[in-house]
Amino acid sequence: MIDFTSRQLRAFLFVAQHGSFSRAAGALFVTPSGLSVLIREFENQIGTRLFDRTTRRVSLTRAGTELLAVARDTLQQLDGAISRIGRSEASVSLSIGAPPLVATTVLAPAIKEFRVRHPDVRFQVLDTDSATTLQKVESGALDMGLGVFFKHLPGVQRTLLFRFPLMVIRRSTAQASRHASTSWSSLRGEKLISLPSSLPYQRFIDKHLAKAGVKYQPCMEVKYLSTQIALVEAGEGIAIIPSYGLLACRNGGIVNSRLINPAVQVDFHQIRPGGKKLLPAANEFTQFLKDHISSWARRSGVL
Repeated sequence: MIDFTSRQLRAFLFVAQHGSFSRAAGALFVTPSGLSVLIREFENQIGTRLFDRTTRRVSLTRAGTELLAVARDTLQQLDGAISRIGRSEASVSLSIGAPPLVATTVLAPAIKEFRVRHPDVRFQVLDTDSATTLQKVESGALDMGLGVFFKHLPGVQRTLLFRFPLMVIRRSTAQASRHASTSWSSLRGEKLISLPSSLPYQRFIDKHLAKAGVKYQPCMEVKYLSTQIALVEAGEGIAIIPSYGLLACRNGGIVNSRLINPAVQVDFHQIRPGGKKLLPAANEFTQFLKDHISSWARRSGVL
């Protein structure tokens, strides 16, 4: 039995329609090399060439011409069925990936509020690191992802939802006075709990520390923001976090201040697979997230 995916079938149809790998790749929001891989895998599974390629043109082979009409009808039927199913809200399921702290402080309250208007929408949440979320969105395994993503991939569309300022947090003690703001340069000599330097987010922070003349060796390196916060609460050091993490500082044992000189924000995005139409409920949830996060940030004082 030939085992192929709808993505391969759609790639074949777009190349046939555009007569060009580069134009088809642009329409599908993938790289030309990625599109070539999809077509090559499809041809290998079928056992024959579907396109004749020259430096000037791409044309269908006899086998490709025979397959084209069937592929077009199959995808039209598939898209039509998905559209009909999408109009029935009871059958809608949204899969969302997010880092654990984002899932806790941002996504879970949003789902709760969204369910008031759409009680029948089913949510599947994958709480994992941003790199895994990005990979699964790119492959189509997730409908969308939430978080701070520094890596741009051609096959992934991004929607900016909010910009969160960076904050420094420390354990509340008699010596730790409360300040509305703290300069980057004043962090010299502090015990800093960091994330792995391999993460783009940590490299972003390290760049600003270096610009401020702050050289440091982390007193501890952990994988998640939630662990950083817990260790700060335990008095092991300070940490630099996006302001959406302040709601995880639950026990009141932490003081925070905004980093300035310069003030720095991180972009909080929704990402989704390029070239794939979202169901109406998913589009509505995206717009809802924009409004919800803005309102939530103001109410929660994490601006």
